[in-house]
Amino acid sequence: MQSTPNYLWHTEDVLGQGATACVYKARNKKSGELVAVKVFNNASYLRPQEVQMREFEMLRKLNHKNIVKLFAVEETGTSKQKVLVMEYCSSGSLLNVLEDPANAFGLSESEFLIVLQCVVAGMNHLRENGIVHRDIKPGNIMRLMGEDGQSIYKLTDFGAARELDDDEKFVSVYGTEEYLHPDMYERAVLRKPQQKAYGVTVDLWSIGVTFYHAATGSLPFIPFGGPRRNKEIMHKITTEKPPGAIAGVQRQENGTIEWSYELPATCRLSAGLKVQLIPILANILEADQEKCWGFDQFFAETSDILHRIVVDVFSLQQASSHRVYIHSHNTTTKFLDAVFKQTNIAPHHQEYFFEGHLYELDPNLQAHSFCQTTENNPLTLLSAEPEDLVGVRYRDPALEFPKFFPKVDVVADCGTAKSAVGAAHRTLWIARSLLRCQELVLRGLHWVAGNLKSECSRILEQRRGAVSLLTCLQLTEVKTRVLYETVSGDGGMPALKELSGVKTRLQAVVEDLSQCSHDIFDYQGTLDGILAELVKHRQQAHEDKSIRQIECCLEKMQLIHKQFKKARKCLRLGYNEEQIHKLDKVNLGHLARKVLLIFQDDCVQKYQEVLVLHGSRMRKVCEIKKHLKRLSNCISACSVTMTECQDSLQHVGARWPHRGLPWLCRFGQVSPDSPAGETAFGPGPFACSSEPGTPQHGF
Repeated sequence: MQSTPNYLWHTEDVLGQGATACVYKARNKKSGELVAVKVFNNASYLRPQEVQMREFEMLRKLNHKNIVKLFAVEETGTSKQKVLVMEYCSSGSLLNVLEDPANAFGLSESEFLIVLQCVVAGMNHLRENGIVHRDIKPGNIMRLMGEDGQSIYKLTDFGAARELDDDEKFVSVYGTEEYLHPDMYERAVLRKPQQKAYGVTVDLWSIGVTFYHAATGSLPFIPFGGPRRNKEIMHKITTEKPPGAIAGVQRQENGTIEWSYELPATCRLSAGLKVQLIPILANILEADQEKCWGFDQFFAETSDILHRIVVDVFSLQQASSHRVYIHSHNTTTKFLDAVFKQTNIAPHHQEYFFEGHLYELDPNLQAHSFCQTTENNPLTLLSAEPEDLVGVRYRDPALEFPKFFPKVDVVADCGTAKSAVGAAHRTLWIARSLLRCQELVLRGLHWVAGNLKSECSRILEQRRGAVSLLTCLQLTEVKTRVLYETVSGDGGMPALKELSGVKTRLQAVVEDLSQCSHDIFDYQGTLDGILAELVKHRQQAHEDKSIRQIECCLEKMQLIHKQFKKARKCLRLGYNEEQIHKLDKVNLGHLARKVLLIFQDDCVQKYQEVLVLHGSRMRKVCEIKKHLKRLSNCISACSVTMTECQDSLQHVGARWPHRGLPWLCRFGQVSPDSPAGETAFGPGPFACSSEPGTPQHGF
């Protein structure tokens, strides 16, 4: 145990170790509160006094939620070593998070955005205080869990930090080589003499490498054999990087460098976020300090991402998910354009459903007033035009699984186990994406089919209204003829001729609608069949056990990896331990193959079957939708005709003798006491009683 006047710690509780100090988990002697203590070793005192005091001064000056707090500066009781007492971050560092096999291919989108927000906020505080960190890397970004269960990341380790304004330079070299600016790398790692000075943009390079690492799970610049083994090529990659490239990999010894201008297919970030992030990475991963963005532009562009809201969209015909990043004040018009960029579906062809209902988007509606969407509950997009099926795009997870060799090598085996677990995590993530796609396809098509079925019912109801009104007019014509023959003896009144013309026009309308009714009944039958199938398949998708089977395999693989991590610490395994190790290794290979088997023979097969059926059903539904739109246009024309017929009835009634007017009002005219749009036949233009009632002239 070691201690200062107010804190004590055990030397086994190491949190981190560097060239000049060790960090331990410690406790307050009075309260028991956990803290982190940075204990400086003898090598640290060989540095100039100004350098020794710099970290204390920096931490005292800084006060921000995304920078580790300094509580006190004390000394050990015996050796009088300087000790920094700092905030304890219980969840380790960002490097620990990235070393978790679950994040072997990068952080989830939500976690990455938290990292982005925290690092940008912390760096902004540093720049406001004129400080350059000079050692930004995942290991110097600590993590703790907030009360809301969300991660909070904090910058730490200001041993290399110093005050530096935007227009100032420095010549001393600090940092970790994989994250080091190429100019500093040349001098510090390659030991080449140079007279270059460095500005604040060296931090931006380190941030760019860190963000790329967080987004993908790997470093952006990798020479054959690795950065630590092939330093000359590492420097060549970083200095010869073409404009716009964000990564470079050399896959063979003395081979060419493969440049990448996009994030890899294995990255878990959405296309909507990638398109925002890639230009930032391209402009801060710039070796020429004169061409690199400054902090002002960096803060402006990252803040632009962080101030956008996310709208989740699922393109039903394409069977593809999208995340649209848009400012809260942007209107529907801007949103539709953003969707077009991701789906290639023109704005005027976009139609949306949400939670089972048609979702109308007013052109002037601002994004903050949109419905709240999630990945599992997105806006469902339907195109007015046929669209090609896209589905979930992914790289075959079999390519990520390592080869298993029988020879026992505890170091290599631990690495193999970690890679296998990481590949299994990625397979699980893809399997969940496929299942989610199936559920969204089935649910979305169910909504659309249900909506079309309601449309069929509406059209049939309009047809019944037209037939009912025609029946009324026919009876009215007969009784009107009797009325005039009885009262006036004039059967050839112009009013009767006009009434006959109205009847003829309505008969034409009813004939048009009758021709459509047979098709509508067919459509209803087809839609009923589709809806029944969808209910069945949605239930099957809900009962799918493949995800749970992969999870069970993964849990067993994680236990083996955990055991291999323990074995790695041993110099040599005993005979029995070695036999168990061999068996675990064989079992690990079996589990990896089982994960792939479940994925290929269950997840992918079911997903592809659903997509094939979806394509067929979608074609039927779109065809029905197209015909119903045509019928709806026909109905609209009929509606105009029927309105004109009612107007004609009123005109005829107005010309009749006073004694006939009350009776006619009951059949065609708008009653003086009726609400707007309500006729004597009932509410609405198409509602009508088939019985005209009893006239008031003795009939």
